[in-house]
Amino acid sequence: MTADGILVFALAYAIAVISPGPGLASYVGQVLGHGLKAAPAQVLGIYAGDMLWYTLAATGLAALAHTFGTVFTVVKWLGVAYLLYLAFKMWRARPVSFDTTADRRPLSHLQLFVASVLVTLSNPKAIVFYLAVLPAIIDFSKLTLSGYLTGAVIILVILSSIFGVVGIAAHKARGFFRNPRAMQVLNRVSGTAIAGAALVIAARS
Repeated sequence: MTADGILVFALAYAIAVISPGPGLASYVGQVLGHGLKAAPAQVLGIYAGDMLWYTLAATGLAALAHTFGTVFTVVKWLGVAYLLYLAFKMWRARPVSFDTTADRRPLSHLQLFVASVLVTLSNPKAIVFYLAVLPAIIDFSKLTLSGYLTGAVIILVILSSIFGVVGIAAHKARGFFRNPRAMQVLNRVSGTAIAGAALVIAARS
């Protein structure tokens, strides 16, 4: 991968990451609900999903993947169902103050990881980027192992950097909520954001 290719790839990926979509909405919703401790598992899940799409594109399996429409459909609806389940839990959560036990609520990092993987695999934005946009930027027929690894590092650095900044901003916004009533509002805003991500996925082909 040439220096120009790296720059274009990095810029295109950064735009894709920062643009609004189901993954970002779900991530912000979870950070608002659980704090920064919810961030690492989600970022790793999104990265794992991105790496799968990136590897499919880089190894020439993208065309083959398109033939498995049923698999894509199953993954899509699993992602929708799981996000709606998480949104339902947040809407039903008992309101408590951040000053007491809010940051100590049970949190399954495995659940967050799995949910983020499912969101990424069923996210139309990710599918279009890796299977349509990226092949127009990178000549995968000439991609070497070092070029592939360079791309993987670029994805990790940009994803973790942008989501890190977004996560910190969302976490700081939690400081406005200092009483049970406000906490209930926050839970429902977070749940709505997550449900919105599910609906976006469900509505798109």
